[in-house]
Amino acid sequence: MASRPDFSCQKHLFDIPEDVTYLNSAYMSPILKAGAVAGQQAVAGKMRPWQITVPDFFDQPARACTLMGQMIGAGAEDVAVIPSVSYGIAIAVRNLSLAPGQKIIVLADQFPSNVYPWQEMAKSHQAEVVTIPRPQDGDWTTGLCAAIDRDTAIVACPQVHWTDGSRVDLVRVGEVCRERGAALVLDLTQSLGVMPFSVQEVDPDFMIVATYKWLLGPYSYGFVYVAPRHQKGVPLEEGWIARKGSEDFARLVDYQPEYLPGAGRFNMGERSNFMMTPIAIHGLESLNNWGVKAIAGYLSGLTDIIAERARGMGLKVADKCHRAPHLIGLNFAGGAPEGLTAALAERQIYVSVRGDSIRVSCHVYNDLQDVDKLFSALEGIL
Repeated sequence: MASRPDFSCQKHLFDIPEDVTYLNSAYMSPILKAGAVAGQQAVAGKMRPWQITVPDFFDQPARACTLMGQMIGAGAEDVAVIPSVSYGIAIAVRNLSLAPGQKIIVLADQFPSNVYPWQEMAKSHQAEVVTIPRPQDGDWTTGLCAAIDRDTAIVACPQVHWTDGSRVDLVRVGEVCRERGAALVLDLTQSLGVMPFSVQEVDPDFMIVATYKWLLGPYSYGFVYVAPRHQKGVPLEEGWIARKGSEDFARLVDYQPEYLPGAGRFNMGERSNFMMTPIAIHGLESLNNWGVKAIAGYLSGLTDIIAERARGMGLKVADKCHRAPHLIGLNFAGGAPEGLTAALAERQIYVSVRGDSIRVSCHVYNDLQDVDKLFSALEGIL
């Protein structure tokens, strides 16, 4: 999709008061005002269930999968609707092979939903979870690729580390996984929608994402991309809506052994989700229309200024070549001062602390004025 070189701040589309500086999308993004209206209309629709028809069970989730496919360079048939990252990882665990003595590789301090399932899988298969240590220079890619060998069965990682925005070159990791025969499982919850990504370039076995952060969507809603080589696999559920012919409600008791084509068998039960799906659709439509590349370019400009001003205050940040365009950690030697986030929140400035860093995460509703407010406050507090 062509990017828009003239992309600018979209704060007017959100219900963010002028006195609020929200730099915390890595925690949770607000939804768009129009998305909220779509959700409210959907909730109101449940008051009159006689107006919910058979196509409503199918058309909107199909639209959501089409939009997700457009974002990642896949077909709608390669995408299924899921409720959470842990659900998507569980699908991957069920459908990947692991032999005794083999390795599963993760990153240090990786988000737990993409660690706990692999620990349990390794334990049950007499295999090993290998953790790549945090690199001092922010370059995860070199250490990760060096660790992938012929004994590696699975690599499970993000595109962006959730604590500080340090980046992984997934194209390179995908190449090494294919060379060494390892499966690649991605959790893109902290990057998809604001960083370009293509399954054609990376070729993951599974890609999982939740919508409540960068995709401007609701909580408890997400997607899994399943590579064609795994689309004959075993789903977590045996739901009616994942079977062929499920549109014919009158014949649902003519039990159908065949699944929907593609990734359809991996859809969660009640995937229609009448109330949340319209919100997810609106967020995806907006991001696709703006263009992820254009969004990344805009946010990179803000993050570069944040990095420069942080260094001016003596804080450490990752080099530009190793950080994401939208998420950055401002590292304090010896740890972030106690009560810092509370002091900022009193000034209506919202960030997170992760480890020794302030995590600052910009989205399409942020601008230079937000950056100025953050650093004016930090200079007054520190």
